[in-house]
Amino acid sequence: MKIICIGGGPAGLYFALLMKKQNPSHQIMVVERNRPYDTFGWGVVFSDQTLGNLMEADAPTAQAIEASFNHWDDIDVFFRGQKVTSGGHGFCGIGRKHLLNILQHRCEELGVQLVFETEATEEQHDDADLVIAADGLNSRLRTRYADSYQPQIEQRHCRFVWLGTHKKFDAFTFAFKQTEHGWFQAHIYQYDAGTSTFIVETPEHVWRAAGLEAMSQEESIAFCEQLFADQLDGHKLMSNASHLRGAAMWIKFPRIVCERWVHWNGAVPVVLMGDAAHTAHYSIGSGTKLALEDAIELARCFAREPDLAAALDGYQAARSVEVLKLQNAARNSMEWFENVERYTAMEAPQFAYSMLTRSQRLSHENLRLRDPGYVADYERWFAGGASTPPMFTPYTVRGLTLKNRIVVSPMAQYSAVDGTVGDYHLAHLGARALGGAALVLAEMTCVSADARITPFCPGLYAPEHTVAWKRIVDFVHQHSDAAIGVQLGHAGAKGSTRAMWDGIDQPLDSGNWPLISASAQQYLAGVSQSAHPMTAAEMARVQADFVHATLAANDAGFDWLELHCAHGYLLSSFISPLTNQRGDEYGGSLENRCRYPLRVFAAMRAAWPSHKPMSVRISAHDWVEGGITPDDAVRIARLFKAAGADMIDCSSGQVSKQEKPVYGRMFQTPFADRVRNEAGIGAIAVGSIYEADHANSIIAAGRADLCAVGRPHLANPAWTLTEAARIGYKAIAWPRQYLAGKQQLERNHGR
Repeated sequence: MKIICIGGGPAGLYFALLMKKQNPSHQIMVVERNRPYDTFGWGVVFSDQTLGNLMEADAPTAQAIEASFNHWDDIDVFFRGQKVTSGGHGFCGIGRKHLLNILQHRCEELGVQLVFETEATEEQHDDADLVIAADGLNSRLRTRYADSYQPQIEQRHCRFVWLGTHKKFDAFTFAFKQTEHGWFQAHIYQYDAGTSTFIVETPEHVWRAAGLEAMSQEESIAFCEQLFADQLDGHKLMSNASHLRGAAMWIKFPRIVCERWVHWNGAVPVVLMGDAAHTAHYSIGSGTKLALEDAIELARCFAREPDLAAALDGYQAARSVEVLKLQNAARNSMEWFENVERYTAMEAPQFAYSMLTRSQRLSHENLRLRDPGYVADYERWFAGGASTPPMFTPYTVRGLTLKNRIVVSPMAQYSAVDGTVGDYHLAHLGARALGGAALVLAEMTCVSADARITPFCPGLYAPEHTVAWKRIVDFVHQHSDAAIGVQLGHAGAKGSTRAMWDGIDQPLDSGNWPLISASAQQYLAGVSQSAHPMTAAEMARVQADFVHATLAANDAGFDWLELHCAHGYLLSSFISPLTNQRGDEYGGSLENRCRYPLRVFAAMRAAWPSHKPMSVRISAHDWVEGGITPDDAVRIARLFKAAGADMIDCSSGQVSKQEKPVYGRMFQTPFADRVRNEAGIGAIAVGSIYEADHANSIIAAGRADLCAVGRPHLANPAWTLTEAARIGYKAIAWPRQYLAGKQQLERNHGR
């Protein structure tokens, strides 16, 4: 093939040399606008894993890179006068210029033609079989063929500047400094024997308030030197962008995602690679890694598949999945640094732990593998002296102390008879109370017959309901050390439907009851019953129903009460703008939309004993344009906090069938993180939490106070006890009847 690589950065150079190595008869040219051996930036960072990939792809290049690496294992975090160190991270740094020199030299060695100081266009090479668009962040080719690539480019919220220093750092260093205008942070790493990269970053509003917009380059550098004097020890900061004026040296990170990576210019494909195709925030050190791995994968595809189109299809399919995974992690990392102030109320050990685990790729057990001493010390600090995994530390809310941080999430069972729970519920909830969780939350229990989702949902609106629930509560209190709570709710427009296994959200064939909602709606357009807007009289009646159920819950002996304001049910329908089109005082602004749910909550809180906790479950994200956002969730949490709520149970979605959730491990935890650390109220994390490692990471990092685990508890009532054995934590109480099982389980996991 005749291959033209437009752009002489890591992606274009590495792909060129790999293809030339694969088949010396390929005619390959790399065209670069800059002078030979020119580059911008200071150093780049790789993990040990990335180096392994390079060694497999081309050993001579990898060996030359490795010989130039500066290696380190430690990460140092400086915060509020304290230094926190963790080890075992396995990073290596190299100067960007030196890396390009190595790649350029290897290209020349293999016979790749390098052309510098030339603005290339694909038309100049219309006889090429393949054009690689590796022309960087501001890719001209990506812009030209945007209709094909469908790029999404998002300018992020921080300003940052790449600087360097001759101060040597023996760890990857993160330093955080508070000013009268806000927080600044530095990302620092040494990449050769005498030079370190020194990136300074701050939110744009802080940058402007500090006056950096009006400073010259020299003044900006002096500002940074003074701010980070503790880290520099008298050394100077340097810029390698002398051509830029002061404000222009501070840039914003563009997050780039492309729907497609291949454009066919007639019979010639123009293929995106590296920063032209995608970006990943520098706080995760991945831009150059992604570029090199793009090159590796495309070369592999050509080695496996002789057909050009098929090879390119394989390249996009493989890389788009891998890149998206890393971009999601990089987004988590980027957003953490954009919102440093959110975490600055934490003490230094937890602040550092939160920073280390910010991407959700590095977990508690990952950290333990890397540095067992660091994790042991952190666990002792977190537990106040005992060596206890974070998920097994106690937690106190009002007059209730939970033995650990695990909650059995409320899960609908559709097994009640006329609202009355029975033997099934006793076995279901009793087994989970014996299974090690600190709090068992019963499924949404309805405050009236017409509040039910299905005819098989439980209630607390008749005397026999209270008696039946008391039997279960008494069993839990007598035979376990778990607390038990109940979630009260009203189905609203999602009521009068079949049991889940008979057709979820489908209306009953007969016996339907009238539905109410904030506004007129059908949950499933053209399928569901139509709900009518609540009248003032209906609002008063429903409020009274909630208060009556609250009193009944206390009579039954429940320890905890949760109000269901999520998932499109009645109170949720008031909160979301997707379902609330009212023109009265209960519609319009978020505060107005929350007015009725807050009114109901306040009446319940007044009826519920003051020593018992109350939580509120909300949909923190509707996953629909124009619906509730995580920003709104923080405001909603503040409103319920002011009304007396103790915790916010942070779920999402199920308000509209138009939703497009982004699923993944712990995918809803960021909502709890924001609510806890911005609204200043206890938070419960939910959603795809299925390992002790997840719960330990969430609790240790201060992203939530409790973890609600649902589906894993359906599969294993003793999930908490099982996970304790799996991670080797033996200091956990089992029911004495089950102790023989404890010993065997611990032995099996120990093996």
